[in-house]
Amino acid sequence: MAEDEIIDAVSSQVGQFESISQLLNSSESLQAAFIVLIVGIIGIAIIYRTFSKWVKKQRLNYVRPHLSRFLRVAVLPFFAIILITSVNLYIQSFALFENDISLYQDGNLTPSETFAKILNTINILVIGYSIAHLIPVALGKKEKSTLEKEDFEAWKELHGFPDDEGDLFHKFYKWVPPRNTPDEMIEEEFTRNLKTKEGMKLLEEFRTTKGLPIGSYEQLIKDPFEEWKKSERGKYLKYYNDCVTGNNESGKKLKPGQVLEEIFPIDTWREEKRFDGFDPIVPGTKPPGYAKRKRKDLPKSISQILPIGIFVAVVLGVISWWGIDLIILATATGGLAIGIGLALQETMQNYFAYILIRKDKIFAEGERVQLDTGYNGYVHKITPRVTFIRDALNESYAIIPTRQLVNSQIINYSKEIKMVPAIVEVGVSYLNNPKQVAAILVKIGKRAMKEVIDEKGKHLVRQQRCPYLDNNKPSCGCDKDIHIDINQPIVRFNKFNDSSLDFSLWVYVRDYGAQFKTKTDIRIIMYEEFKKYDIRIPWPIRTVYQGDEKREDEEIKQLDEARNKIVDEFGVGDIGHGSGED
Repeated sequence: MAEDEIIDAVSSQVGQFESISQLLNSSESLQAAFIVLIVGIIGIAIIYRTFSKWVKKQRLNYVRPHLSRFLRVAVLPFFAIILITSVNLYIQSFALFENDISLYQDGNLTPSETFAKILNTINILVIGYSIAHLIPVALGKKEKSTLEKEDFEAWKELHGFPDDEGDLFHKFYKWVPPRNTPDEMIEEEFTRNLKTKEGMKLLEEFRTTKGLPIGSYEQLIKDPFEEWKKSERGKYLKYYNDCVTGNNESGKKLKPGQVLEEIFPIDTWREEKRFDGFDPIVPGTKPPGYAKRKRKDLPKSISQILPIGIFVAVVLGVISWWGIDLIILATATGGLAIGIGLALQETMQNYFAYILIRKDKIFAEGERVQLDTGYNGYVHKITPRVTFIRDALNESYAIIPTRQLVNSQIINYSKEIKMVPAIVEVGVSYLNNPKQVAAILVKIGKRAMKEVIDEKGKHLVRQQRCPYLDNNKPSCGCDKDIHIDINQPIVRFNKFNDSSLDFSLWVYVRDYGAQFKTKTDIRIIMYEEFKKYDIRIPWPIRTVYQGDEKREDEEIKQLDEARNKIVDEFGVGDIGHGSGED
């Protein structure tokens, strides 16, 4: 019965479209008008393509990407609607139809009404296409505006970006000291600092042991956000001009509008700065197509998928308007859809797992993870089919179906709380005093907190207060985003070994990879301090003493006073002050 209904419905629609064919054959003027319509639409499409390529090469496309996209989306439908409406008015204004009423009996549309419906259908599809693509433009603009406000808040928190012209932050805001002396500062010191410009700056940069600033800020201008936006746009214009004039690292004039983009649009420029901690973007340092390759595997956002959904809804509405039963159409295509779904079952599982990983931010490219199989490495690429995990030493890749990762136990070393312990173990002679050794290890740890830095001068060890603040310099960020209380360095007296007293020194570093350089530098500092205070590391053999222990003990005691000063200055951590928890 259902098959008979489908056949009848299809037959009736075929008959309707046969009448449309007869309609076009009924008048040579009508045929000419229809040809003009088709040729005009093709011409508009060609002009639009040329116009779109031209706009992409203009400065507007980089400085105002949303306006550029709006123009490229709006031009095609605008002229198409004008053309279709003009043809419709021309046809309705002149007698182009022959009155063959026999073709349009039983309530069917007249020739004039049928052709008008065809033109209106094309207009509806064009308008639907326009709306489907203009809504994402508006949503994208709103999203970028939100991110811009978040960047402004980050700028305020950092008291300016490194590429600001002059001290821009203090042109917008004035620091106001607290009325009362902070709990962690001596009143005389606080009063003395209030009297000098350098002291005021020191107080402004001061952080409590909880990492909190003191004082507040007074706004100096009416709208800091708008002025900051002007400053950021000025930086981008300089970046763009340096690219196109050849005043960049590549030494050549970079061309806008290339397939492999050589210049970042302003939104991508902001995004790259955000990824790099708001460090300046040096023009000409990235290879062509860098931004596109970096983002090619990112999942499509709702604003990118939305045009398809809107246009499909418009097409279904037009089909229904022409009298085709959508339920019958769905029944006819349902079996095919089920077959395709079964064939692509694993593919769809991978795709939805990919969406979940991206949406829930389980991990992302560049993060250090460990799989339940024990494989440890960096996430290289996530695709809707497989995920690539790169070994930290570039020895291998693990290629895993993305769907398996949703049900796996994964340790993410880079997620949110970026604190990883760097642990250095060492054994010392039984002739050394354990409390003295612990104090020297505390000193080593505190030296490491100040001295272990990366190539950009940023501390690798997380700490409540950045050491740069004590020198009246801006924080490097090692004291940011600490969500737990930490008291380091931590020294542990682990055990009495066969030939040594075994200790371990702990400091918390900012990410998984930072622990390796930190441990290397700690061992170098440890060697210097042990040599200075005659802390002896026994040979990995059993030593049989024959009357030399007394002499060695006397040698060690010669620096006992210096080591006791270290105990008094640095303490012994929490050794000898209760059991504690590791």
